[in-house]
Amino acid sequence: MDASQMRSALKLLDNKIKKPAKLLLGGGGAMVLAYDFPLATLDMDALFFQSEIKEADVADEIQEVALELNLPRDWLNPYFSTFLFSLPQDYSTRLVETFKGKHLIVYALGLTDLLILKCYAGREKDIGHARALIKKGADTNLTKKHIQNLLEKRIPKSQEALDFLFDLLDELEM
Repeated sequence: MDASQMRSALKLLDNKIKKPAKLLLGGGGAMVLAYDFPLATLDMDALFFQSEIKEADVADEIQEVALELNLPRDWLNPYFSTFLFSLPQDYSTRLVETFKGKHLIVYALGLTDLLILKCYAGREKDIGHARALIKKGADTNLTKKHIQNLLEKRIPKSQEALDFLFDLLDELEM
């Protein structure tokens, strides 16, 4: 999905839902819609938050959008929620509104928060995205401090996340 397809899908979903809803967008979708990264992704990592609506409440509408726009069934999925434990408590102060319809508002995570998630995901395919987030202005000092704090609290995968970040910073000579 590119930015145009994402906006079309969100607009169509907005037309189908009948109650106010907010989506929290992470991953490649956030990078594309909020920060104009020139990439395409297979899906949008998003979850409903701060609203009465949950994904299960609009599962049919999400599938209708998939069918109408010929998108994968999981074009909108909450898979990135696995890593939400790693976000700083103040992440909401850095959210960027990326879509506002009649019923649906979509917020993307901030650059630094996306970088933190990429460090915790730590996949080969995350390296390029993390590098791009750093070049775009993600706060590497805040990222490092936050991951170190989580490591001190013995949060799982924190050492791996820190190693991922340090490898990137070494590569970028930062």
